[in-house]
Amino acid sequence: MRGIPLPAGPAVLGVLVFALSTPAGAQEARPAADPGDVASIDAIIAAVYDVISGPAGQARDWDRWHSLFVPGARLIPIGGPQGQPPRANVITPAEYAERSGPMLERNGFFETEIGRTTEQYGPLVHLFSAYESRRSLDDPEPFARGINSFQLLNDGTRWWVVTVYWQGERPDLPIPEKYIGR
Repeated sequence: MRGIPLPAGPAVLGVLVFALSTPAGAQEARPAADPGDVASIDAIIAAVYDVISGPAGQARDWDRWHSLFVPGARLIPIGGPQGQPPRANVITPAEYAERSGPMLERNGFFETEIGRTTEQYGPLVHLFSAYESRRSLDDPEPFARGINSFQLLNDGTRWWVVTVYWQGERPDLPIPEKYIGR
């Protein structure tokens, strides 16, 4: 990525170093994470699915949810009617909890991973997590499937979710077999 040219000098350099070293939204308060939830890639992905999953009538642990995300994190579902250009709906983890939480708790919702591909470069991880969704663990068939694209960061002490960007499966857009299974 190319940046805007800036005049050189110690003051500009100091501001630039501070700006680049301070995560967006660093002032946001975060609940403390359970160390087991953020110790590995597997653990943080499992924690994300675990928080949103549960039977009808069960409250979700939104403090745990927020503890998984880096300040400034985004969730981005792709939406729009079939045959129309896709649209990204960018929301925060708090907006997701506010908008989706009541439906998850009222109707029951279980999302499970059915396949994963992972790419890692140092502290940067991108993974495709194919999923299926059910209202109850007893449902014989999922009512939805898709792919969650996770971007993760390891800051040297723990894993963070930076972005979850997802596309639900449609008849004209089936999940490729290469993303199902491990």
